[in-house]
Amino acid sequence: MFLFWKGCEVGMLEIEKKRGETIAAISTAQAPGGIGIVRISGPQARQVADRVFRSPKGKKVADAAGYTALYGWVFAGEEKLDEAIALVFAAPASYTGEDVVELSCHGGVFVMRRVLEAVLAAGASPAGPGEFTKRAFLNGKLGLTEAEAVMQVISAQGTQAARAARAGKEGALEKRIVHIRERLIDAAAHLAAWADYPDDDVPQVDEPSLLSALQICRGELEKLLKQFDAGRAVREGVDTAIVGRPNVGKSTLMNLLAGCERSIVTQYAGTTRDVVEDTVVLGDVLLRLADTAGIRQTNDPVESIGVDMARSRMQSAQLVLAVFDASEPLIQEDRELMESLQGVPAVAVVNKTDLEPKVDMEALRRAFSQVVSISARNGEGLEALEEACAQVLETASLNPAEGMLYTERQRDDARQALDCTEEAVAAIEAGMTLDAVTVSVEGAVSALLELTGERATEAVVDSVFAQFCVGK
Repeated sequence: MFLFWKGCEVGMLEIEKKRGETIAAISTAQAPGGIGIVRISGPQARQVADRVFRSPKGKKVADAAGYTALYGWVFAGEEKLDEAIALVFAAPASYTGEDVVELSCHGGVFVMRRVLEAVLAAGASPAGPGEFTKRAFLNGKLGLTEAEAVMQVISAQGTQAARAARAGKEGALEKRIVHIRERLIDAAAHLAAWADYPDDDVPQVDEPSLLSALQICRGELEKLLKQFDAGRAVREGVDTAIVGRPNVGKSTLMNLLAGCERSIVTQYAGTTRDVVEDTVVLGDVLLRLADTAGIRQTNDPVESIGVDMARSRMQSAQLVLAVFDASEPLIQEDRELMESLQGVPAVAVVNKTDLEPKVDMEALRRAFSQVVSISARNGEGLEALEEACAQVLETASLNPAEGMLYTERQRDDARQALDCTEEAVAAIEAGMTLDAVTVSVEGAVSALLELTGERATEAVVDSVFAQFCVGK
């Protein structure tokens, strides 16, 4: 793996110094559990482990083969801390590419801290955020996009999110980027050869073929970027506001989605005056729900504050569930709500379908791309609501296995590559010299190399791994 570092000599010396250290951290959650793990990685991992770990028959971690386990105890000096299993992973066949020893003990918070203290006292240095995965990247065990997918695996909260993270960890995004990049590199190489060796037998650049190749790359980058928001909805969840005039069933819908009574439900208008929040999974998407006050004109100063908060949440939400009463005709407040949601990702939820229908469904279909009929009281229509939300968020057609962008850093690099590709296309179409085209194509290649980490600055790499938890 080739890395381009700003201040190359200083940067590489610092990296080599850090890689020469043996590091350790607790790699399981900082909470009571059946098992807790202290991970040790580096050239002295075995020796450090032997200073704290003792087996009944005197077997040494230093002598153990890779992918073997030893039973024993962990000591701090002569104080026995806990029973332990020492798992040994020999370089380079380990997560980090270095010698790794994992001490698995009982998962008490106090016990794990004492074990880590003993390991650090035995010569290891505390691992920083993401330092184990960073070493895996630097040792060529993972590409940068694969490393970033590790945190997506950890934080996944739904089926699609887990699939997307797994695909990223297995290199799906990198393969997709490399496919685009190789096409651009072929174009750049031909342009450079034709320009630099005019007297040699280099085929003349066929501008129509070059333009076609660049347009294909542009289309693939556009598709990749278009999927970013839908992918983010799957991975991170969606801020969702439930809005509507009083007594249309917003709180009943909130309780249905939450699976418990989160909001007070009465027949009196204005019952909900504050924003009630909860997080639910609808289909494969995490919704951060906010049940808001009924939107209407009111002279009550307290309710008025709640209405203002509802309008604010509606404007900032990534998804709006606009609730209407199926048993009543649309009134002015309904129509004002419909008008205010033009251009906003929203689903019209027509509630109380168990009553005689009086609402103007055609007017709602003209105002919203997705209209769903439900009975929040009876729990009917949830599947239709799930499908409608997926359509609005564009997650319905998302295929996580294809590989997708999942960090702002990746999106910025892909956007830069697209901008450069569009410049190259525009230069050809405007009849500019091929030198101008070459500069733009090389810019696109450079952006994609940074995206995959094959030409990344030290600042970029540090920024990526600063987002990780300690111990991973």
